[in-house]
Amino acid sequence: MHDAAHVAATLLQAGIVAMGVVAIRRADAAAVINAAFALTVALVPAGVAAVAPTAVAEAMSATPELSLWLALAGFLHVVGMLGWYDTVRWWDHLTHTLSAGLLASLVYGSLVAVSRSSGPVFWPGGLAGATIGFVFALGVFWEIGELLARDIADWLDIEPVLVHYGWRDTALDLVFDVVGALLVVGVDLRLFVEVAAVSPTATRTALVWTGQVVGAGSVLTVAGMLLTRYARDAR
Repeated sequence: MHDAAHVAATLLQAGIVAMGVVAIRRADAAAVINAAFALTVALVPAGVAAVAPTAVAEAMSATPELSLWLALAGFLHVVGMLGWYDTVRWWDHLTHTLSAGLLASLVYGSLVAVSRSSGPVFWPGGLAGATIGFVFALGVFWEIGELLARDIADWLDIEPVLVHYGWRDTALDLVFDVVGALLVVGVDLRLFVEVAAVSPTATRTALVWTGQVVGAGSVLTVAGMLLTRYARDAR
């Protein structure tokens, strides 16, 4: 099973590279940037396993599903950037559900590992609620980032790296983010608990810092969006 996951992840990473080449040949700068970002993220587990302490490296190597999930989410997103977001109505819903499910499984596994280490820290159902809330906040942060990317691109008169399709699309994106999180907590998916349990203290710190970055980042992104719109309108 692990070997199959490694092979599938490698094939999907190669697929991202191939889609990046297609984007280069089309002179599609936004798709090229997204392909490069997707490949970088897909290679993070291998990079961590190469430089991390032995216990972490072993846990990462024993969980190839993380690399597979990252590569699949990245591949589908890059395919979407090359046109399928525009031509296949449900493609955006699929990518958001899959990506949100990945985030939810990481958050859920982290919360379970922390709870096991320090004793129950949530009321019954609290792990599920915290996971869904965390993923929803990350989704809001992403959607605000799309708006800022569009405004900056309009201001500079260049193609946006991320495309915003309107407020209805934003609402649907958040709905499918929640769907992805619900699927994970609904089946009690604990795929990444062992990775998070290698160092519960570090996991707790990562959760706290991520929450703070998302909160502060959302505020700063909104401020940047307002400033960009002001500067654009003042020209």
